[in-house]
Amino acid sequence: MIRLIGRGSRDRVLNEQEIRSLTTEALEQARLDGKRVLIIIPDGTRTAPVPLFFRLFYEALWGRVAALDYLVALGTHQPMSEETLRRWVGITAEEHRTVYAGVNLFNHRWDQPNTFWTAGVIPSAEIERLSNGLLVQELPVTLNRLILDYDQLIIWGPVFPHEVVGFSGGNKYLFPGISGPEVINFTHWLGALITSYEIIGTKWTPVRAVIDRAASLVPVPRLCFALVVGKEEQGQVPLHGLYIGPAEEAWSAAADLSAQLHIIYAPKPFQRVLSIMPEMYDDLWTAAKGMYKMEPAIADGGEVVIYAPHISEISYTHGRVIDQVGYHVRDYFVKQWDRFKHYPWGVLAHSTHLRGLGTYDAATGVEQPRIQVTLATSIPRERCERVNLGYLDPNEIDIKEWLGREDEGILVVPKAGEMLYRVSPSNV
Repeated sequence: MIRLIGRGSRDRVLNEQEIRSLTTEALEQARLDGKRVLIIIPDGTRTAPVPLFFRLFYEALWGRVAALDYLVALGTHQPMSEETLRRWVGITAEEHRTVYAGVNLFNHRWDQPNTFWTAGVIPSAEIERLSNGLLVQELPVTLNRLILDYDQLIIWGPVFPHEVVGFSGGNKYLFPGISGPEVINFTHWLGALITSYEIIGTKWTPVRAVIDRAASLVPVPRLCFALVVGKEEQGQVPLHGLYIGPAEEAWSAAADLSAQLHIIYAPKPFQRVLSIMPEMYDDLWTAAKGMYKMEPAIADGGEVVIYAPHISEISYTHGRVIDQVGYHVRDYFVKQWDRFKHYPWGVLAHSTHLRGLGTYDAATGVEQPRIQVTLATSIPRERCERVNLGYLDPNEIDIKEWLGREDEGILVVPKAGEMLYRVSPSNV
């Protein structure tokens, strides 16, 4: 049995020697000699020191293991190009042809039906219990069949507050990271029923319970590297915490530290927030985190402006569906379920997460969101209005005019999307 090891602090950063020591100890404990190893990593929408660990894993395992490959946990995000993948792990094309020629880099191909293998089915009675009665149905557990070609899975990635599951990381890199649409749609809609406002930054949630139960059906042994990262500066990602061991235990320890490091408490709600989205979010589907992470700190009637001039698409994967259903509060869908239940539940969930809390009166057809969500992107005004979002011309926004106005209830968040903002409990 692999035991949990790790180290972390809100106030200091681990140095490379500490990281190397923990990594070496964990890999020795795992006894991977002669085994085929698949490392599951996040895509480029997460801040993480991927190149450092790519090098450490290679140094520790190459020549000892029968295979050392990587699978990117895309969920339904866009596949990464070969060039982008190499850059993500910190190697050149020449290095991949020579030094690292034996290391394969795979995208999770969620868009190809032959990708998937069924690990089992969670019975409806168990789903009812895990979801606290919100949903009652069987859940087929499907995931990338590539894992069956390996003797050991290493789940590697950072932990942040998350709008669907509470905190990301751990078994979430399997579900939805490399899973089929059944689990993706189910877990996202379950989170939407609870609401992002309630679930984000909450450690133990019904969604986490379902994900962990699904992971228990995976027959390949799992070792988890759960990271807690700080703010990236000059291309360097500081590591505040590293916990290695069983996925559930490593994630739990990392989530505790993430709660200390990644949640900012404001003295009072903000009236208006400018969320400046970094280019690692290339469509609204991913950049919506600029809303998710701010919603708990916005006053009733307030506004979140997602500022991302580089974004011209709502979703490269799901844009067509979003154009049909638009962005709405949860009850807009729940009270018209027969009309919307045939759409992908994960898309409906994203819609409610971005629109936030609100009410819908089925008798009058009046929808009342709690706050306004406005896009300052390259998505045209007409499309923003068609999907029920506000519009601002990004060329007319002068960020300097927003700065230094916290006393007025106006906040600018640079590199929004990872830090969660809440109102201090003493001021709620």
